Amino acid sequence: MEFASTFDNIKSLAYLVLPMLHAAPEIQLASATDTQRPARRYLPEDFIVTDWSALESYFIELRDRQINAPQELEEWLLDRSELESALSENLAWRYIRMTCDTQDEERAEAFQYFVSEIEPNVAPYDHALNEKLIQSEYVGELDPQRYRVFIRSVRQALEIYRAENIPLKTDISTKQQQYAATVGAMTVSINGEEMTLPRAADFLKNPDRAVREQAYIAIQERRLQDKESLDKLFTQLVRLRHQMALNAGFKDFRDYMFAALGRFDYTPQDCFNFHRAIRETVVPLIDDLDLERRQDLNLPELRPWDLDVDVSGKAPLRPFETGAELLEKTITVFQHLDPYLGDCLRTMRQMGHLDLESRKGKAPGGYNYPLDETGVPFIFMNATSSLRDVVTMLHEGGHAVHSFLTRTLPLSADKHPPSEVAELASMSMELMSMDHWDEFFPDADELRRAKKTHLESVLETFPWVATIDKFQHWIYENPEHTTEQRHERWVQVFDEFNQRTVSWKGLEQYKPYLWQKQLHLYEVPFYYIEYAMAQLGAIAVWRNFRQNPQQGLEAYKRALALGYTAPIGEIYAAAGIRFDFSTEYLRSLADFVREEMARL
Repeated sequence: MEFASTFDNIKSLAYLVLPMLHAAPEIQLASATDTQRPARRYLPEDFIVTDWSALESYFIELRDRQINAPQELEEWLLDRSELESALSENLAWRYIRMTCDTQDEERAEAFQYFVSEIEPNVAPYDHALNEKLIQSEYVGELDPQRYRVFIRSVRQALEIYRAENIPLKTDISTKQQQYAATVGAMTVSINGEEMTLPRAADFLKNPDRAVREQAYIAIQERRLQDKESLDKLFTQLVRLRHQMALNAGFKDFRDYMFAALGRFDYTPQDCFNFHRAIRETVVPLIDDLDLERRQDLNLPELRPWDLDVDVSGKAPLRPFETGAELLEKTITVFQHLDPYLGDCLRTMRQMGHLDLESRKGKAPGGYNYPLDETGVPFIFMNATSSLRDVVTMLHEGGHAVHSFLTRTLPLSADKHPPSEVAELASMSMELMSMDHWDEFFPDADELRRAKKTHLESVLETFPWVATIDKFQHWIYENPEHTTEQRHERWVQVFDEFNQRTVSWKGLEQYKPYLWQKQLHLYEVPFYYIEYAMAQLGAIAVWRNFRQNPQQGLEAYKRALALGYTAPIGEIYAAAGIRFDFSTEYLRSLADFVREEMARL
């Protein structure tokens, strides 16, 4: 998962299949070892974001500056971008520090200050600068190829901007912060030891079925303790988001977000068609895998706590002991793929831009946060020594490489491609790196187990993404729904895509609240279908890599280095793949994964 800059980055062309690019030029890699922030050209070198009074004069100057030539307009764009980058990085550090310790009141207050006192003041100026750009007599003289995506995004932002939504966004940000604090404080006691939920989830891989059941029940019971407060919080978020949509002239928040996310070339109906393709193509494969699992475990029926254990009956894979070991081994894997990739993570380690281990009070999940000025991102995760942690580290490492590859692009907006591209970077890295997983699993049998488990999870991505996305569509199409209706609808959608051969007898009280663990629903609404789209792309990248590792990796880097200077379809084409989520394409790539699993 990757977080964007302060300013919303509008996504681009989707659901468009373009021909493959041939004879693409060699890419010029941005430095992966430079730890220095580039010299500023507009802001003073010692400028620090403190309060609004220190910022406003720069926004006023940009708003009022006379522009008398196309070159001066480009200079103005660069100066504006530098200001945005400084703001973005300042917010990033406030967010990073808060999520590293959600119980630290000073960190929470520092983040909240930016959200409530700086961002609301920036928004009107941001809108005014967008108007200044589009109304400039020289905008038509900018390079139409170079600026086409950026200008389109600005026009979209102008269309949906409403001043009355500024305080609503502030309120929403505050409530999203409450979710992180609530979930970050959740712990359970197992065998007399208090631990975070991510650590407790490791017990779901224990060969002892009674241990797994105990851990599963403990986790679900702990989540239920906050079910009412999380339901109430979500209801408040839905109502605030719906009001934002109405203010901007949309009938619901779903349509508002499709505009805000820049989904220019695919519609809600295309998403519904994708859901159906997943149900018809991938869900039966998962059902078959679950049937094989039940038979291999010699169980009369599968239960929810039987889905993560290795069917061999062996102890859970333990690929590392500490966060430092996880990082060192990941660097080695990256180095084997390409020395440039290894240098990216070494630089992050040198600068202290990682927080990897799970602990009490830390926010849930994991992310790569780009730092626009420095160009060296920050990776946050909750490692507990599992295979899933390895995959998360490789995933976020893919995002980090993407940040390095785009660090020298001139505009801040260039560095933030839409999620359909950003997640392609991370998911492709998971798969291409598997050739070197012996660094984590020197034992051949453990290596085979790890690869098989991950490839199963790749297929399982599709039903879960469809579940969350379909649920969100319903939520915001029906903003006045009751909590009871919400729970009922969730169970219906869950049962359509997930665990259709699993017995939930005696566990019915847990199922209606499973959605509350998905932070995207609270913090980044509608940012989820992209995972399935990008997973398709990542499988295609991996298939190319399988055929020719060097060419496949170079195409991957070439595509990522474009940042957001081209539409999505062209970026995918630069990677040597198609941006296509039709039933036929999905089936061909899912079959490829099954074939690879059969070879293990």
